[in-house]
Amino acid sequence: MVRKASSTPNRSFKVADQIQRDLTELLRELKDPRIGMVTLQSVEVTPDYAHAKVFFSLLIGNPQETEEALNQAAGFLRNGLFKRLHIHTVPTLHFHFDRTTERAADMNALIAKAVSSRAKDD
Repeated sequence: MVRKASSTPNRSFKVADQIQRDLTELLRELKDPRIGMVTLQSVEVTPDYAHAKVFFSLLIGNPQETEEALNQAAGFLRNGLFKRLHIHTVPTLHFHFDRTTERAADMNALIAKAVSSRAKDD
């Protein structure tokens, strides 16, 4: 059977999406007090499925402590994924704090400040 090259990236996105959904459920089982209110923003899987970068944001909590706690719990979470995913290789998880929403809020504040100062000048 010959596979199209375009099917591989699509499968990678599907696997990453499924990992994100399953991890969201598995995170509820963690009892570590360092883990605040976590939202998983995205998952990027390497082409060989050996590693997955998991980007998260926080509503409440310390980003550094949460990242450390999640990376310490990565083995437990990976084991949970083994039971849920039906793929040959379950990736090693690497958690990273995603500052995108933080930066967006900062940019919005700067824009609002510029608009208000311009309105005063007019």
